[in-house]
Amino acid sequence: MILQHPVPAEVSEAAAALYWQAFAGKLGFVMGPDAKGQAYVARVFDPSHGISAHASDGTMLGVAGFKTAKGAMVGGSFSDLRAIYGAIGALWRAAVLQALERDTENTRFLMDGVCVATHARGQGVGTALLDAICKEAKARGYAQVRLDVIDSNPRARALYERVGFVAFKTVSIGPLRHLFGFRSSTAMAKAL
Repeated sequence: MILQHPVPAEVSEAAAALYWQAFAGKLGFVMGPDAKGQAYVARVFDPSHGISAHASDGTMLGVAGFKTAKGAMVGGSFSDLRAIYGAIGALWRAAVLQALERDTENTRFLMDGVCVATHARGQGVGTALLDAICKEAKARGYAQVRLDVIDSNPRARALYERVGFVAFKTVSIGPLRHLFGFRSSTAMAKAL
């Protein structure tokens, strides 16, 4: 397994596609249909805010992103939404997505998504990506890494707990659960 930061140009498209596949269940109703959701992620994907895991033949194994004051692996602006969904589609999507927005903070490095290809699960890819995120955080002078996990993803939460993340706050998304398919998000942190 090869880990690289930033995500190399030759695997960026595959990394963006993997991200959409992993998060389509959570974002699909708002960011769908699939073709548009994937086009949006590909448009806004910022390799400088990601770490990729791939096999020596280039096969994408996984990707992890982080968010800083300078951007995110999958961020984007209203103009990006408008380019994919049109003006009206961008307006309501921007309003709904704002409810999920997480701000960066000065004390904890914010991991913003980790996903592992189906064929690579159970092979240590997720653990390796989390370790790489922690190393990136430490290199930037942070003492902790923060991430958020949704209640409908117990497998991810178990992984995070296994590698040392501890829950410190759970937030309900209220009626938006009908749009996103989960009820709450738990913030977790790991001391470095």
